[in-house]
Amino acid sequence: MTETCDFLVVGGGIAGAAAAFFLAEHGDVVVLEREGAPGYHATGRSAALYTINFGPPVVRKLAGASGAFFADPPTGFAEHPLTSPRGALTFARPGQEDALAALLDDFRTFDDGARGLDARETRARCPFLRSDQVIGAVYESEVRDLDVHALLTGYLKGLRARGGRVATDADVVAIDRAADGRWRAETRSGAAFAAPVIVNAAGAWADEIAAMAGIAPIGLVPKRRTALTFDPPPGLDPAKLPLVGDLDDSLYLKPEGGRLMASPADATPSPPCDAQPEELDVAITIDRVERLTTLPVGQIAHRWAGLRSFVADGLPVVGMAPEADGFLWLAGQGGYGIETSPAMARIATALATGHPFPAEIVDRGVAPAALAPDR
Repeated sequence: MTETCDFLVVGGGIAGAAAAFFLAEHGDVVVLEREGAPGYHATGRSAALYTINFGPPVVRKLAGASGAFFADPPTGFAEHPLTSPRGALTFARPGQEDALAALLDDFRTFDDGARGLDARETRARCPFLRSDQVIGAVYESEVRDLDVHALLTGYLKGLRARGGRVATDADVVAIDRAADGRWRAETRSGAAFAAPVIVNAAGAWADEIAAMAGIAPIGLVPKRRTALTFDPPPGLDPAKLPLVGDLDDSLYLKPEGGRLMASPADATPSPPCDAQPEELDVAITIDRVERLTTLPVGQIAHRWAGLRSFVADGLPVVGMAPEADGFLWLAGQGGYGIETSPAMARIATALATGHPFPAEIVDRGVAPAALAPDR
């Protein structure tokens, strides 16, 4: 027997959950999640920030369009604010004076509050940076921590309140289009679901889902990113620190649950999988922490890796497959998927329901063609 609905969403990470939340205002929604719980892969392994200075201009505009939702979500969406103050500091090393000035100019095109710091001011904020490694920094006061768990939970809770549901352990193994025009997805358990619109929000597996449906791939490349946490030295309160990263994007540090999280900002191409940290990447992380800072890593409390998926131009993909009506791509968010999820979900909802591209996003300078799968 096949269960029918109005919108079938493949993938229960942040992209699929957000789209399902908004789509549930327009019809019956079922989310198919291959794991035992939503958000197991990229979403559940992200230490997200909300910033309008991260990524290419289109991504920054999408983040800007998402800010109002994070600041004022629907009543009952979350029990506490979705964001909290953090700040971010990007430091430069000797010889990078011109690059630091260029970065400040770039940030100021989106954020009037970004300001430059000299070496003394930089080390006053982050005293663990080695003095011979710092000539100054750019500080962004408006960068905020984003509670990924609360956001994902809010989307899913809101979906259910609107009559939608999530089917877990629902690994899709086949997709076809029935004679009545509905997309039909069969899962490994034998359960089947059908809807006139299917949303491909399968993250690193999105090209594989498309292939099942006979849809051309978008050239998605999953890339592994590594992170670890360790205890701070006595006297250092992580809660008071900003996110700290270097201008080369070779290391960033962030407070995380009373500890410090470190990542080498790696982006190693990988097949879709349950990503795990490689020992070499962990060693590189430790080396960079100890070379650029005075922080002793000591014992690693936790280590993990996640996949961030990109297409060639680095922009997310949202739009109907040109060769098949009713097959909606929502993929390729890279490292930007959480902070752009409200805007991307509103776009997906408009396209899935036959409405125009949202005017408030067009007004920010985001053209539909920039995100289309056939661009």
